[in-house]
Amino acid sequence: MKITDLLQESTIILDLQSNSKEEVIQELIDKLDFAGKLSNPAKFKEAILAREKQSTTGIGEGIAIPHAKTDAVKHPAIVFGRSRSGLDYEALDGQPSHLFFMIAAPDGANEAHLETLSRLSSLLMNTSFRAELEAANSEREIIQAINKQEEVRLEKEEKNKETSSHNEPIESASKGTNKGGSGASKKKIVAVTACPTGIAHTYMAADALKAKAEELGIEIKVQTNGSGGVKNRLSRADIEEATTIIVAADTKVDMEDFKGKHVLEVPVSRAIRNPAELIEKALKQDAPVYQGGSERKEGQEKEQAGQRKGFYKHLMNGVSNMLPFVVGGGILIAISFIFGIEASDPSHPSYHPLAEALMTIGGGNAFGLMIPVLAGFIAMSIADRPGFAPGMVGGLMASTGEAGFLGGLIAGFLAGYLVLGIKRAFQGLPQALEGIKPVLLFPLFGILITGAIMLYVVIEPVKALNDMLEGWLGGMRSGNLLLLGLILGGMMAVDMGGPINKAAFTFGIAMIDAGQFAPHAAIMAGGMVPPLGLALATTMFKKKFTKAEREAGKTNYVMGATFITEGAIPFAAADPGRVIPSIIVGSALAGGLSMLFSIGLPAPHGGAFVIPIVEGNPLLYVLAILIGSLITALMVGMLKKEVKA
Repeated sequence: MKITDLLQESTIILDLQSNSKEEVIQELIDKLDFAGKLSNPAKFKEAILAREKQSTTGIGEGIAIPHAKTDAVKHPAIVFGRSRSGLDYEALDGQPSHLFFMIAAPDGANEAHLETLSRLSSLLMNTSFRAELEAANSEREIIQAINKQEEVRLEKEEKNKETSSHNEPIESASKGTNKGGSGASKKKIVAVTACPTGIAHTYMAADALKAKAEELGIEIKVQTNGSGGVKNRLSRADIEEATTIIVAADTKVDMEDFKGKHVLEVPVSRAIRNPAELIEKALKQDAPVYQGGSERKEGQEKEQAGQRKGFYKHLMNGVSNMLPFVVGGGILIAISFIFGIEASDPSHPSYHPLAEALMTIGGGNAFGLMIPVLAGFIAMSIADRPGFAPGMVGGLMASTGEAGFLGGLIAGFLAGYLVLGIKRAFQGLPQALEGIKPVLLFPLFGILITGAIMLYVVIEPVKALNDMLEGWLGGMRSGNLLLLGLILGGMMAVDMGGPINKAAFTFGIAMIDAGQFAPHAAIMAGGMVPPLGLALATTMFKKKFTKAEREAGKTNYVMGATFITEGAIPFAAADPGRVIPSIIVGSALAGGLSMLFSIGLPAPHGGAFVIPIVEGNPLLYVLAILIGSLITALMVGMLKKEVKA
């Protein structure tokens, strides 16, 4: 497949009108949508912005490659835009960007599509090719320049296949003269490149390293972990013969085979920008020796751009893996309530066998795994796989010991850091005993020590704290409840799925586990308002929104009704100064009214589908959500300016 099968004249903008990063993203998306390449422009934009949050796709040298892989793409495509004057795209070199290639890949993109997209990324490393694109006077000239460069690239790839048919362990980037100095060509380097989507930066980093190695006369082999799978995989012989291993990645790379080797870890963008520096460090072995697992020598270079670290990272690993149990189990519990709040109890007059079955599956099993899974994956995030079993056991002890959600959090962090300590304690064992550590020593001592601390130190005090918190919430007066509802509802709209939103949601689940249903009712109301309010605004104030935004507004009715706060992200990203204050006010008001109306929600998720089973008056709950949504819509309508036709 050729690049121009994906990039056509209908997806080329020779003269971009945008003046900012946000505007150019929208202009390129509108072009793709107009060409019929997208099924859901708003969702595609959300994916593009999510990728930009991880690290900018403005790679420097005047180039930006925003990209996303999502089911919002109907047909794989590339849109090209050119800005003669350039604009600030937050590029890595701090310079204006002129050439923009937005890559749209569907979830089901086949290998041919992905190889074609990666080939485009590689071509953009060529200075003369970029100059041709800047000088082109028509869409046809853009297409011709790409076809010419691609033919050269494909010919080179064919020649490389022929010369590498002997299947040598290390592919030599240079078989000729040694430009790097005496003896340098005898040294071998291997590398792994990877980015979150595996489409663009992965291959650009690989090409940059190979090109610089060839210039210096250094032998190199680069493994690419792209969307189409691992290419040019490093063999055991490759790794053993390498002086140093460069890992240029913004996503997780399996490095267990690198144990005992010098490993230089950097963001993928650094390999694109400074390949010479990395190769020089690799030749000097200016990198720590990788110890395996999560153990790294002090000073090991880890500069993942945009990657969250520490407490939040570990907590979110637990919460994200726990959510399927919470949502699935919680909704099953909610459905059982349709037969009556006590219908699952065989001794109650309203007993129904189906309600009992739903409660057993959802409450007794799926929901019962919530805290052990939370603790297990927190511990695994800290200490890798050896932390999982101690974390699960500690979480189960917290759950059965009535230490609740807080006890599970403590168990996860306790188990994770304990296992790290156990790993260090057993570092001095003979090599012959290395194999028994993960299967015997780590689980044995991890489970034993975690369990003992949970049993004798943690469970009783945390249970007492939970009882005190439950009593405090139960004794709150209406004014205090209103304030709590305002805070929780507003938190849901601050970052729409980010850490503040997740903190409120996690608190709500903890309260459900403690038998207090009112806080989570306020949280769900606050989370439904942003997409619903913005959807309502696009209906009431059509002149304030573009056609694409009005279409996204229709989708937000569904997203809001199903408690998917993230539907508001594209609107907030496009106009944060007006949208974010509006949704925070509306969400806070909905949360406060929910508390004031004494609404309780026993299910952690479900949106409109679980409103019939709330404690209190369901109509008042709907009224709270509608009032918050209307306030958001009116504020957005008053604050936003009319868009130009």
